[in-house]
Amino acid sequence: MHRDTHSPSSAHSAALPSGGCRDGAAPMLALFNELLDSFQVLFWKEEMELTLVGLQYSGKTTFVNVIASGQFNEDMIPTVGFNMRKITKGNVTIKLWDIGGQPRFRSMWERYCRGVSAIVYMVDAADQEKIEASKNELHNLLDKPQLQGIPVLVLGNKRDLPGALDEKELIEKMNLSAIQDREICCYSISCKEKDNIDITLQWLIQHSKSRRS
Repeated sequence: MHRDTHSPSSAHSAALPSGGCRDGAAPMLALFNELLDSFQVLFWKEEMELTLVGLQYSGKTTFVNVIASGQFNEDMIPTVGFNMRKITKGNVTIKLWDIGGQPRFRSMWERYCRGVSAIVYMVDAADQEKIEASKNELHNLLDKPQLQGIPVLVLGNKRDLPGALDEKELIEKMNLSAIQDREICCYSISCKEKDNIDITLQWLIQHSKSRRS
């Protein structure tokens, strides 16, 4: 299986099992896709649709605000139901669904993940008491037949806090290596300090639906 070698060294991404990201593209195909991507950047505008899910208080809405405006707000209120926001970065327009993480809203996740360019799964890396529940919810979600093959980006937020899991620990605790039916990537981030937000945006932009098709 081809391992993605395009993640910057500053990403601090851990192995799956030997790199933060994994995809199934053959080397020559990957090279062709890179050339095609470069050509598309010059002439086309890209659109993509993402769904952001994860347990409550993991930092989903904060993440949306940071990538949209660069502003961190300590006093974010948990999302009730869902929010939709459109964000433009360069020549890419991102339609982003932010779905509530409380137990009563988790049955909605699968519905809003259907047909999207990628699923972003947010984890509070500093709240180890909820890691098991977060893992179970992720694997339950990805078991849904309608979501087969959709790329997943797992973000371990709050890396600035003491005791937060690093990428290697997060991959192990979330059992990400067991996910073999799709591309999966894991980054450790801090919305508060804006750590690794840039590489996260790079990954998202590279996964616009038109580029995957």
